[in-house]
Amino acid sequence: MAQDRLQKIIARAGLASRRGAEDLITSGRVRVNGKVATELGTKADPRRDKIEVDGKLVQAEDLVYILLHKPRGCVSTAEDPEGRDTVLDFVRPVPARLYPVGRLDYATSGVLLLTNDGDFAQGLLHPRQKVPKTYVVKLDDEVSDSDLEPWRKGVPLDDGPTLPASVQLIRHEGGKSWIRVTITEGRNQQIRRMAAATGFTVMRLARVSFAGIDHEDLKPGQWRPLTIDELRKLKKTYGIPKRVRAQHSLAKLHLKLTAKKKGRAPQDRRRKRPDKGSTKGPAGASQDRPSRRGNQGPRGKGRGRR
Repeated sequence: MAQDRLQKIIARAGLASRRGAEDLITSGRVRVNGKVATELGTKADPRRDKIEVDGKLVQAEDLVYILLHKPRGCVSTAEDPEGRDTVLDFVRPVPARLYPVGRLDYATSGVLLLTNDGDFAQGLLHPRQKVPKTYVVKLDDEVSDSDLEPWRKGVPLDDGPTLPASVQLIRHEGGKSWIRVTITEGRNQQIRRMAAATGFTVMRLARVSFAGIDHEDLKPGQWRPLTIDELRKLKKTYGIPKRVRAQHSLAKLHLKLTAKKKGRAPQDRRRKRPDKGSTKGPAGASQDRPSRRGNQGPRGKGRGRR
């Protein structure tokens, strides 16, 4: 592994946030190969160098990338001073110090990525990337297509006009309207503010896609690892993550937890060999998958070598 800044290594190990890791370094609590390191520019290789914080060896976490279907009624922070549920409450079994990539407010549901890769999070949140975020919005009145034209051109807000958004009217329902909006900015409560500035109130708000990733098949509160194909697409489009790897351990944990919630143990996908002289189960049904070598009968009767 190439060298990296100490504060990034410490943060990835789950010992502190990036800012907290900087405080550890400047206060003289970090050693590299036995020597105290107090300079924030100090670099090390977590696979080769001995890095210690308060005398304890630092071991880098595997990088983790998770998609959570955030439900309404929880905050997108690690802790909440008011004692409300946080998005991390839904991923407690994951053995990594996770944090959200951006935020969804308390009353908003939908796609939220979680990771322990700071470069990944910063890369997706940087304004130059213009990462698309798609929302389904319920407004408090019937809107016409002309009412949405300011959204497409840019809505004046107190912190400046928004970039043009893609907006489609989905349907009218009981004097209310459902619309689909795609923006490429990440301002605080941007959709709600755009609605208010154009004379409407948001009644429901859900993010259905972030950077092309949706929460299909996930119920509110459920999560899954990002797939290798999703990570490759993000790498191709936005240049992150720096290294794309399949999340095998995380996928096994997710499978185990999903099976446990359904009240059954995960299925063992390995082929089980039949008892000698029999290929039948208790009910007389075949218990084995077809042999890769063809239908050549039980072992020892006509089974040839490859």
